This record gives sequence, C-alpha cells and structure tokens, in this order.
Amino acid sequence: MLRFALILALLSPAPAFAQEAVTISVEVVQETPAAAPGGERFVGESRADADSLRAIASFGPFRVIDGTRAALVDTTDTASPRAFAQMLIAYPGLRTILMIECPGTSDDTANLRLGRMIRRAGLDTYVPGGGSVRSGAVELFLAGRHRRAEGGAQFAVHSWQDSDGFEPSDVAENDPVNLAYLAYYREMGLSDQQARAFYAMTNAVPHDEALWLSKDEFAAYARLD
Repeated sequence: MLRFALILALLSPAPAFAQEAVTISVEVVQETPAAAPGGERFVGESRADADSLRAIASFGPFRVIDGTRAALVDTTDTASPRAFAQMLIAYPGLRTILMIECPGTSDDTANLRLGRMIRRAGLDTYVPGGGSVRSGAVELFLAGRHRRAEGGAQFAVHSWQDSDGFEPSDVAENDPVNLAYLAYYREMGLSDQQARAFYAMTNAVPHDEALWLSKDEFAAYARLD
C-alpha cells in the first residue's frame, strides 16, 4: 500500500547516494529526490487571489518577490523540495515565506520533507489577510521559525487518506504513520500535548471534507508570533 511507502519515507534515513546538500549560511539542508511519492492531500476551494502577485523569479510553486521574501502560491509536489533548495541557492537572503494561495500537496512525503527544509533554513512563515492555507500546506506553515498570520487569514484542515481509502481512524493509534505525523509536529515546536491535540483535531474531519479555521482558532492549537 502507498501508506507503507509513506511510512518508510518518513521514518527511514535517505541513502547517501540519493542526497543533495544545500548550504545556507552554516546550515545544511538535505532532501531526497529519489523518495517514493506519498499520497495527495489538498483542498481545492480557493479563498485567495494570487494572480496580481509580482515576482522576480519562479521555482516550482514558489514565487520570489524580492531578496528576502518568497510566496507559496500553488500545490506542492514531488519536485518541490528540489525547487525550494534551488531557490535558496539563487536567493540566499530569503527570510520569509508568504503563504497566499496554498491548496495543499500532491505528495505528502515530499511535503513533510519540504517543511523540515523550511525549518532548517530558519525561514519565517506569514499568511497575509485573505491568505488561504489548506490541507498539507498547514504543515508548511507550522515549519516557520516564526509563524504569523493577519486577520482574515484562513486555514483548512482534514485527515489524510491512503491509496486504499484508509484514514487515521482505520489504523491503530500507535501505527507508524500516525507516530510519524506526531513526530513532525514536535519537530516544528509543538509540545507532545499540542501535537496530539492538533492531530486529533485534523483527523476528526473526513478526508473529503474540510474544517475552516480563523487565525485565532488556529492559534488555539499552535502558537503564533
């Protein structure tokens, strides 16, 4: 099942021959382009307008606005970690990821790897008023060294679903895939209690539905700066 490929990709270290290193200041960001794809997790309904954004460069779903800011304006996929690494090489002064129109991901494994890269690079995440962060993109927002959102920002969450149609409630609480998500949230600065509360909240929503949260409602689960 695809879920087991996701578990292995999340929990197993990447082989040395499949790694790439990107040096940002004194930090090394690693990614594994040869990793097996994970499942899709996104919410298609848009509540943001990114068409008027003026960018000086594009890297996958990212648009570079200036020397310190880049925006995420599309679904992430298998190639997004590599695109992010290339963006940091070209623009090493980047400090903030603006999350404007973020539907989620077509590859959850790569998406969590991308979140870890954002955290290791020390970037902040910011949702402007009217910004829309949905499904798998929520994990990327959590990756920010500092997380900020304006009034009018919207977040949408729901549970994951594997290729056989199983959702979190269909597997044991200590199933490796559940533990992998909890580990990710702790890496992003949530306490164990916060990680479990946040994961339980998202898993209470079926995969084919979405729970919309305001900035203040989201902040009840994960601290904002």
